[in-house]
Amino acid sequence: MKLLATYYSVTDCTIGEGTVVRDFVNLYGCKIGRDCKIAAYAEIQKDVVIGDRCKVEAFAFIPTGVTIEDEVFIGPHAVFTNDLHPRAVGDWAITPTVVQKGASIGAGAVIVCGVTIGANATVGAGAVVTKDVPPGATVVGNPAHLIERRE
Repeated sequence: MKLLATYYSVTDCTIGEGTVVRDFVNLYGCKIGRDCKIAAYAEIQKDVVIGDRCKVEAFAFIPTGVTIEDEVFIGPHAVFTNDLHPRAVGDWAITPTVVQKGASIGAGAVIVCGVTIGANATVGAGAVVTKDVPPGATVVGNPAHLIERRE
């Protein structure tokens, strides 16, 4: 790991060789692969797994329950959720989300938990993903809908 930061919180993480971490990040209990770039103000929570050669842009929020495979781009201000019925008090259940190899998540996108974003899929900026995104698909809007499919 190459820590290019003065102000940060990195606790109980496994971070691969060649990964660059910038200032003001909160990383705890996560596993980040090799040759990744984690930008300023990102938060990556406990038990998140991020593959190799990924890029997580500024202000991204990745909570427990998210798995990100290799070569994925997470745009600035992208947000993942992990509970379908959040409450301030009482029990809650983590609902897993998977982002497959080579997918790109645009700036400001919201990924509602329980979905799979397919390999090489693209989620447009500001999209709200509530259903699975097929491999090679491009989705945009709220709720996100298919506009293109590449093979």
